[in-house]
Amino acid sequence: METPLNRLIARCQPGWTLPQAFYSDPEIHQADLNAIWRTGWVFAGHSCEVRRPGDFFTLDIGPDPVVVVRAEDGTVHAHHNVCRHRGSILCTEEQGHAARIVCPYHQWAYGLDGRLIACRGMHEPLDKGTLGLHRVHAREIGGLIFISLASAPIPFESMASLFEPLLRPQGFARARVAKVADYRVRANWKLVWENNRECYHCNLNHPQYIRANFDHFNSDDTTPQIEAQMADAASRVESKWAAAGIPTHRQTGMTTFPDAERGIWFSANRTPLIQGWVSESMDGRQVAPLMGDYPDSDVGTLRMRTLPNFWNHSSCDHGVSTRLLPTGPQETSIRVWWLVDEHAVEGRDYDLGRLTPFWQLTSEQDWLICERQQKGVNSSAYLPGPYSRHKEYNVDGFVRWYLKSLHPGTP
Repeated sequence: METPLNRLIARCQPGWTLPQAFYSDPEIHQADLNAIWRTGWVFAGHSCEVRRPGDFFTLDIGPDPVVVVRAEDGTVHAHHNVCRHRGSILCTEEQGHAARIVCPYHQWAYGLDGRLIACRGMHEPLDKGTLGLHRVHAREIGGLIFISLASAPIPFESMASLFEPLLRPQGFARARVAKVADYRVRANWKLVWENNRECYHCNLNHPQYIRANFDHFNSDDTTPQIEAQMADAASRVESKWAAAGIPTHRQTGMTTFPDAERGIWFSANRTPLIQGWVSESMDGRQVAPLMGDYPDSDVGTLRMRTLPNFWNHSSCDHGVSTRLLPTGPQETSIRVWWLVDEHAVEGRDYDLGRLTPFWQLTSEQDWLICERQQKGVNSSAYLPGPYSRHKEYNVDGFVRWYLKSLHPGTP
């Protein structure tokens, strides 16, 4: 059936940026919530944030509040954070511990698994078995927690089979949160993702990042010397990693990220750092104790991405996770975590002044870029522009994934 959204999608030109409405229109924002945020797997947080039964944290996926909690049997559960009595929010804190979930309005009480166990003052008979909390699907993999609002979520297993062996030596399941930074970025979530998917902007905007990483070099600006350095770094460390039993990269038969038609909403790989750097820190030196099972510091970086809302860069000594949540057509809530080994003690084993600046600066540089872009896209002068085939092919891939997710019939 022909709709205004279908007509707008038909106007999109392959290899070019999206029309203005995709970054600003409330109806498109609602379509995003329905077609993407309520159907896929959303990164929620880390296992170490709910280490003990009764530990919980909350998050909002658009207008949908969710509580994630570890139950008595040790498994992670997620529920719509909405009382079945009259709809009050249940857990009002961002994080905490509770033996059961009690509504602050009329004290209806739920087990950590979502069962209604008490409803003081209600008439009898009342079938408590039909009034438990509405379930949200939850999966825990290698210290990461993903949730899905869908009644029948898209498959999770392919992502788990790729991520699990790469995550295991990083030891996120045995980590602790060293720092959290929250941001409200005045930009549509897609602009934030597009910015993340290219390093065309890195040389000018990320002076710290380009000192440590190779990926600001693209196919049209590498020299034989740079290509040789990259090849040497890869061959040197990958043979070493293989000997130490550290997986470098596992292909799942799906080589394109992302791809809506083939269900590719995730990617992960390990990549070498510039010679002399062992950590994504300001000087490239180790800034915390080794994490997980790493035998030494020369392990490069583990990189993970899942659409629509997660990326992570992890060095030998710490990991940095970023989570996006849509708060409006032109606003995105972003949380950045720094994780270290669970036994690392601040002031003794690491100092936040050395641990956090690399990714805090890089992240905040990106948020400024995205806000500037949103302001420009809102202009009456904005028209879609072409992507660079040398430098922005991953952005083009994201846009194609987005349009197919929004409307499966998109060519």
